[in-house]
Amino acid sequence: GTGSGVIISPDGYIVTNNHVIAQANQLMVTLNDNKTYEASVVGTDPNTDIALLKVETEDPLPYLVFGDSDNAKIGEWVLAVGNPFNLTSTVTAGIVSAKARNVGIMRTQEFSIESFIQTDAAINRGNSGGALVNLNGDLIGINTAIATPNGLYAGYGFAVPSNLAKKVASDLIAYGVVQRAIMGIMIRS
Repeated sequence: GTGSGVIISPDGYIVTNNHVIAQANQLMVTLNDNKTYEASVVGTDPNTDIALLKVETEDPLPYLVFGDSDNAKIGEWVLAVGNPFNLTSTVTAGIVSAKARNVGIMRTQEFSIESFIQTDAAINRGNSGGALVNLNGDLIGINTAIATPNGLYAGYGFAVPSNLAKKVASDLIAYGVVQRAIMGIMIRS
């Protein structure tokens, strides 16, 4: 299968979706200049559908730094960048329709965190793991899912907010797993 990803550092760390790489035996990353690298999995977080990959290269890679997704505004124009249907470097435009949207897409996870940015930028199969950027070029989300009756674009796309993806990626680099607080209490009526 194919998907998209975002290079987040010059030394080759790449954020994508867990569902893009979950069943893979071998991971190959192809850049816009058609250079291909074998990638290794640094770590995954199925609860947020984020995965972190690493490619080894002698030359620094062009990269995109995380923006602050909390600053995204409803009605703001955004661009979805990715490789839908294996069409390299496809860009679509839309607006932010909602923030912190929970739509029950990740029902397969026992514990999932859904707090999606919703957009009407066209997102299709292959866009998963790609960048959602604002008009300043700030990475505000990782394109993850669509709401559709037929499996194709129907107007509603969802991206993991960059602040959540940044936290997951930082934890995977530093600890190999995502660090989450546990309160240790039980609430009853």
